[in-house]
Amino acid sequence: MTLESYLDIIINFLKDYLEDNKQQCYILGLSGGVDSSLVAAIGKKAVGKDKLFTYSMPIDSLKDDEDDAYKLANILDINFQVLDLSKPYHEMIKIYEDKNIQLDMATKANLKARLRMATLFAIAQNKKGLVLGTDNKDERYTGYFTKFGDGAADLLPIAHLIKKEVRDAALLLDVPAELANRVPSAGLYEGQKDEDELKVTYDELDAYLLGKNVSETAKQRIEYLHKISEHKRKDIPTPMEFIRDGK
Repeated sequence: MTLESYLDIIINFLKDYLEDNKQQCYILGLSGGVDSSLVAAIGKKAVGKDKLFTYSMPIDSLKDDEDDAYKLANILDINFQVLDLSKPYHEMIKIYEDKNIQLDMATKANLKARLRMATLFAIAQNKKGLVLGTDNKDERYTGYFTKFGDGAADLLPIAHLIKKEVRDAALLLDVPAELANRVPSAGLYEGQKDEDELKVTYDELDAYLLGKNVSETAKQRIEYLHKISEHKRKDIPTPMEFIRDGK
């Protein structure tokens, strides 16, 4: 199957899913990165401008991220708003610190992702809509997403696309090359880069997921990330499941 054909499947899926579930619109967090840019382009083709609402949610973020999101929204001609969550984020941090609960950097970064997703779900409920997630296959496999943060969504339209396919698909749907090829970053803190945190490149991840040869170091790292993140991909356990499975 060609990438173009698969994009048509995703577009038709989103169109039908909204109608079948009697919802009125899709809600999407727009970061300016390639993943959310592609989902925005797909969403626009699936349901049109009037049923897609996108939001940039900076939290002490780089202005470039907001500018890239705004640029994409103009190019695609989609609904776009900026909701600065810096103040509520810092108020939450102060509540913890007042109770002598000290959060480390990773926990603070994940709190940002969860605050953003809580915002999207609040808007979705208010508009009778569904939240679109932006995780790709590489991120899902390695667990490179925040549990109940960017990993929480009603639908994951590009979860079966490796990173190269995401870039290629973005270019096919008229996402500017500078956004499609932007250095991947979750934008959770200044200087943050996905590959630095993963300790493996997306090219290596893509190759591994396609069954190609990668270095032993990359292979071990990818399999380790997959193993320790398994809890993120499973449904929430219940006691009866453990009894049924004889655990």
